[in-house]
Amino acid sequence: MGTGNVSDQCTFNGIKLAGKVKVVDSFPDVRVKAVSSFPDVKVKKVTSFASDCGEWQFVDSFADFEIQYVDSFPDVEVAWVDSFPGLP
Repeated sequence: MGTGNVSDQCTFNGIKLAGKVKVVDSFPDVRVKAVSSFPDVKVKKVTSFASDCGEWQFVDSFADFEIQYVDSFPDVEVAWVDSFPGLP
């Protein structure tokens, strides 16, 4: 049923869950677990203009925030979607 850590403004700890994202192995801003149902946020991978809730553009540098994929104790659970990203 999601972790309940995402605000209705699509933020976690003040970090807007939209924009440029870098995947790291340690010290992330947000620990993320991919789920198939009941996510906190539905995420669409985009190649540009990642400004709306749930639109993530993956980059190697100049990220808005960094994520680490985890299997347990995530901060945010996400479901990958092709359309209608954002809060469920």
